[in-house]
Amino acid sequence: MSPAKSAINRKKKVLNKQYINWRDIETMVARLLEQIPMDYDNIMVITRGGMVPACLISEKTNIRNILVAAVMFYEGEQRATGQPIFLQFPADSQLQNRKILVVDDVWDTGSTVMAVCARLHQAQARPEIAVLHYKPGHSLFPDHQPDYFAEETDAWIVYPWDPERKISEKP
Repeated sequence: MSPAKSAINRKKKVLNKQYINWRDIETMVARLLEQIPMDYDNIMVITRGGMVPACLISEKTNIRNILVAAVMFYEGEQRATGQPIFLQFPADSQLQNRKILVVDDVWDTGSTVMAVCARLHQAQARPEIAVLHYKPGHSLFPDHQPDYFAEETDAWIVYPWDPERKISEKP
């Protein structure tokens, strides 16, 4: 192999992908439900990844008031922006003095959920964070972590609802 090709191969990073199925999702949500208290005023779902776990948590806890935080940091596996872009976020009057369970699928760098929590704190809400997967080795916030998580990993998680998966695809 030529030195140039060898250098190119060293620069390529192979992603450790972990494919999750629907039964895995149900199991992880059940683990979260064992940890989560039932005294929240609202659930705040971080779209789009948090929608499925937030719906399942809502159904099992009977918390019907679901708020939406649409935030963009990533586009696929590539970082799209340096700062969060809030595409949708509730008015402060819906948040003030409320205990809110923030739900997302994964805490990777932590940037998205920490940006959401910063906005919630500005509105004088009391957020707690629940995610399916926590990646402490990727986190940019070593002094913070989710309040509740189902699994720790360092893999790139591919959920059943991810665009690269066909709807009928079974892992």
